[in-house]
Amino acid sequence: MPAPRELESLVAAARLYYLENLSQAEVAQRLGTSRSNVSRMLASAVEQGVVEIRVNDPAGRDRELEEALRTRFGLRAVRVAQRTANGDAEQQVGTQAGRLLLSELRDGMTVALSWGSALQSMVWHTTVEHDYAVKLVQLVGGLSAVENEVSGHELVRELASRLGATYRYLHAPATLTTAAARDALAEEASVEQALAEARRADIAFVGIGTPAHGSSAAILTALALDDEEASQLRKAGPVGDIAARYFDAEGNPVLGAVHERVLAVTLSDLAAIPTVVGVACGRVKAAGVLGALRGRLVDVLVCDESLARAVLALARDTDRKPDTDESEDLR
Repeated sequence: MPAPRELESLVAAARLYYLENLSQAEVAQRLGTSRSNVSRMLASAVEQGVVEIRVNDPAGRDRELEEALRTRFGLRAVRVAQRTANGDAEQQVGTQAGRLLLSELRDGMTVALSWGSALQSMVWHTTVEHDYAVKLVQLVGGLSAVENEVSGHELVRELASRLGATYRYLHAPATLTTAAARDALAEEASVEQALAEARRADIAFVGIGTPAHGSSAAILTALALDDEEASQLRKAGPVGDIAARYFDAEGNPVLGAVHERVLAVTLSDLAAIPTVVGVACGRVKAAGVLGALRGRLVDVLVCDESLARAVLALARDTDRKPDTDESEDLR
């Protein structure tokens, strides 16, 4: 900590330079010192915390965090919604995702969507000046336990309406009571064709869930797993899901009942889509987003500032931890 007299000098120099917009030469003349000394004082004022510099991007993005995530995980692109005093994080994420969507759209494209509140925000904050000759399709069936406005059906319909585009429903539930029922329904012509069209999408926008919250938890509830199935799921260690397909901390698919009784494209199908954009909001999603990034399940990430920081911190923490036996972790 600088001495009181030195601190007063730093504050005086900073006020004249940053608040009164004097040049360094004018500050030097006012304080009776040299220009080079003023330069050192201003640098020290920043170092000592007398002056704090923050760049408020008019686009509402935190470019530093974007670059940190992009280089750390080899992403094609990142959009991090900058935190504002009175802003709603999910609204800001939706705005960034909507802008990204419009920048990627080309006539003739097929755009696939999953579901969830982050994608709902993207849809609601997508406004266009002209129609796009694109088609919207679903990656996963519907689920009555999920609020109607965030369901895949509603999102593709609403986004198609906003874009002046066409859309195709996947007329099937997301979860079935048995694997045989899922297989039988998947062989129905309309369902088979809808899933095939989703697999051929040019770009996909997907929410990234976490098993204990929101639509991801609703899926597990709807599956009504028995004790053995629930035990197998816990042992697999799911940290998140994309389009109702669960994955572990390294992004590997979680198999068993949660895989066999869900009607949706698989994680392998998603990997074949040229561009997959993950959209998520909130620190609670950190483990799920980190798993998706480590498994390279998404090519582009759109998130809020708090989630971006949480993901980077969790990545550092888990990188430092030695490997442990999974059976010990579950005790």
